Amino acid sequence: MSLQNHPQRQALHNEIHARPPEAVTPPLAISQVVMLADPAQRDASRAHLATLLRNHHQAPPDGTTNHLRMDFGSFRLRWELHTEFVSYTFMRPLTADPFGDQGCVTALDVVPRDWFEALPGQSISSLHLWVLPSRTFGDQSLVQRGVLLEDSLVASTVAEGNGEVYTDFAIHADGFSRMVLLVGSAAPRRLGRLVQQLTEIETYRMAALLALPAAREAQAVLGGAERELAQLAEAIRSAKRSEEPELLDRLTKLAGQVEGQYAATHSRFSASSAYFDLVNRRIVDISESRLAGMQTIREFMQRRLSPAISTCEWAVRRQQSLSERVSRISNLLRTRVEIEQQVASQELLATMNRRQDLQLKLQSTVEGLSVAAITYYIVGLVAYMAKGAEKFGWPVAPEITAALAIPLVAFGVWWSLRRLHHKLFTH
Repeated sequence: MSLQNHPQRQALHNEIHARPPEAVTPPLAISQVVMLADPAQRDASRAHLATLLRNHHQAPPDGTTNHLRMDFGSFRLRWELHTEFVSYTFMRPLTADPFGDQGCVTALDVVPRDWFEALPGQSISSLHLWVLPSRTFGDQSLVQRGVLLEDSLVASTVAEGNGEVYTDFAIHADGFSRMVLLVGSAAPRRLGRLVQQLTEIETYRMAALLALPAAREAQAVLGGAERELAQLAEAIRSAKRSEEPELLDRLTKLAGQVEGQYAATHSRFSASSAYFDLVNRRIVDISESRLAGMQTIREFMQRRLSPAISTCEWAVRRQQSLSERVSRISNLLRTRVEIEQQVASQELLATMNRRQDLQLKLQSTVEGLSVAAITYYIVGLVAYMAKGAEKFGWPVAPEITAALAIPLVAFGVWWSLRRLHHKLFTH
């Protein structure tokens, strides 16, 4: 039996299997570089990866590939394409002490340098991670051998006590952060998940901090906007009617400035909040506990990362509050202008009513004059007719005929005008 499948069923089903962790067997050196990339640089990253694959006689990725794992013999590469960045994770097995007198042995030592230095985008995270199979390298020896800095050393047990992680969250002379994971007996897949969680903590930590410069810039803009709003509120309180259009124009421009900045930073602040949540989830996932006298990763993030994220959240709340205040004052000013316009309209209607009353009175006066004038002309015609009719035997003198016709003609003219007025103004 077969059913008609949704066109996206296979892709949606495979999503839960996307980007599985690598099976990791110590000792191992890992180097991860995360490049912030725009859409054009994301496409360039895929093309750059294809160059490396062709140089090693392997098939390039297709145009829809977002995740790739390849073995180049001397090293393995894990390439992942994310929404805002591209990550490159290089791994190589170790055969000797990685912290010798000649410097730290890293996975990048066997990666083609020209190809690596031409990676598209801008690096936001670079990390060297060493996975070692024993507790040979304690925290003091790591500091004494120059691997990590003592002042900012962070360490904890992870994976429910099956490993210890040491880092200093510092950028060293080579431009990379450093982390050392000492493990006992752990399955390769479980160890691979732990390594992935540790590298994601560093990646998402830096991605979350991308919003901090925007938050600091927003503070200056919001401070100026708040002062401008306070001045406008005071000016509106004592403004005259002639000043209100100018105030409304200033308020509209301020609203545009505030909304423009909110639109420009909203996606960055939202992404920062999401990355911060991912950092907290990964810290929970590694199941860390305290090493005696050492600061844990969770404590470090709470003391160093949380204040930065709180600054970003405060900037978002300040933007929203300012936008609401601008909207309220704009509505108040518009209401005030509308009320004044209504008062002016009422005064205008009252003036028009007075003018209409005058016009009616004038019309009545004109109608009276019109009755007299029309009566005068009609009576004159009657007099001429009476004079002509007198020669044919009309018994009444023309003057008497005209006199008798005056009231009749006047009444007829007046009645006719009233009927006409009634038809024009009652329909």
